[in-house]
Amino acid sequence: QVQLAESGGGLVQPGGSLRLSCGAANIIFAINQMGWYRQTPGKERELVAIIDGVGTPHYADPVKGRFTISKGNSKDTVVLQMNSLKPEDTAVYVCNFRQAGLDYWGKGTLVTVSS
Repeated sequence: QVQLAESGGGLVQPGGSLRLSCGAANIIFAINQMGWYRQTPGKERELVAIIDGVGTPHYADPVKGRFTISKGNSKDTVVLQMNSLKPEDTAVYVCNFRQAGLDYWGKGTLVTVSS
């Protein structure tokens, strides 16, 4: 079955940068979507950035211009470069791959933006 492994979360000051990476194992069909969602206790899970099935990136408005999503160098990996981080970016960031119309989720990596 598909398994995802995330890395790159941590504590950073406002205005700083982090790079999140996610690798998927056992992908055997075309990927419909890959990317990142985030969740905080007081909010519903929200899309941050994805790459769709034809390779086009899509960004949520709050991160547009600050975050960049791209495919990684290794097979079935996705990278989220986060710049100009704000305290409101603090959340658990969860990797998502969609294969054969089914969603697979990572365990999440915590990003904390605070001085």
